[in-house]
Amino acid sequence: MRGLLRPDLEYDLVQDIKVEDLHAYGIKGVILDLDNTITPWNDRTITKEVIVWFKMLKTAGIQACIVSNNKGPDRVSTVANLLEIQYVHRAKKPRKSAFRKGLDVLGLPESEVAVIGDQLFTDIFGGNVSGMKTILVSPIHSKEYPGTKVLRFMERLVGRKARYTRQ
Repeated sequence: MRGLLRPDLEYDLVQDIKVEDLHAYGIKGVILDLDNTITPWNDRTITKEVIVWFKMLKTAGIQACIVSNNKGPDRVSTVANLLEIQYVHRAKKPRKSAFRKGLDVLGLPESEVAVIGDQLFTDIFGGNVSGMKTILVSPIHSKEYPGTKVLRFMERLVGRKARYTRQ
């Protein structure tokens, strides 16, 4: 189980991920979590740095898709439209079917896709079980969905202490 919770790569923020690193792993597409990975939880705010990073991905020919457990499409679609990428809402991560939906949107095999997220038990576990590279980032903000707080406690039990980039 612990191996399934280990990411292939770790960065502080999504915008710290270098396009060259993705290319070195043969990555042509990324599946990204929304809350506390791209935006603070339950927020539509996108920093300039994140917008620039997504433009760099596009320029490098790397596709992107948000795969989110958000039930409604409104906030997910707003962020995806601003970033000019596709999205899947109500995904039910960490189920394989959630990541399969993202792969279908990207039209790429799992060997060419990396999952990027801030949670071990949804993003990293699900990406690893689905056969993709996984990249763990620190959560953007300490404000989180109540269920995520339970998962953060479980993360501490397996040795990860989340470092929030903003309080």
